[in-house]
Amino acid sequence: MIVSNFPKNVKLITTTRFFNTNTRSCLIADGYDNFNLALHVGDSAFKVNNNRALLIEKYNLPSQPKWLEQIHSDICLDFTNDVCVGDAITTKQKNQVCAVLTADCLPIFASNIAGTQVGVAHAGWKGIVNGVIESFVAKFNQDDLIVHFGPAISQQNFEVGQDVFDQFIAKDKFLQQAFTPFKDRYKLDIYLAARIILNALGVSSISGGDACTYEQKDRYFSYRRDGAKSGRMAHLIWITAV
Repeated sequence: MIVSNFPKNVKLITTTRFFNTNTRSCLIADGYDNFNLALHVGDSAFKVNNNRALLIEKYNLPSQPKWLEQIHSDICLDFTNDVCVGDAITTKQKNQVCAVLTADCLPIFASNIAGTQVGVAHAGWKGIVNGVIESFVAKFNQDDLIVHFGPAISQQNFEVGQDVFDQFIAKDKFLQQAFTPFKDRYKLDIYLAARIILNALGVSSISGGDACTYEQKDRYFSYRRDGAKSGRMAHLIWITAV
């Protein structure tokens, strides 16, 4: 479980590359460092579905997570929505496990202070430009919102081109603070970019933001580090029944 400033009745989980980080072993012996939870990355569907079953067992989840088809959009769904295409999900019901998958993009957990509404968003640079943070926060009362950043790629390892910089500045000139020039390109602090947007929306209670998926290879998947055969971590949040 993640240690955060969230209400005690709200549970947060970020999985790792390995089912057991001490022995790096899993009931499924191989496949994308053995605890990949994404069906869309070329891994065996049989292994992924088994990993998803193990996920429920390992963390004693109260329900099957609602898995999204993530498209780097601004779409935020309610758990009960029949549609699964989107990049953020919220619920006000107990024991409904909201989930997103990442391997460098920023997972953003959110809860109101009372712990009666929670959600999680998938915020890669494209999603941030497209407005996923704004759509996600709009589902809550911004003055009553607690946010936690899950693991993402650090600025040191996140090199982007002029086109990405231009899209961020066109969105909000203050996002320039999240970029550091590097040769003829830039390095993007995705944590800071998200924080700038959240602060502008009135959200100030933010924790996390000190991990690096690229550097912490013994713990996290990273698409930038591992390429097309990178698996995906799951980021889960729910309201408990007690």
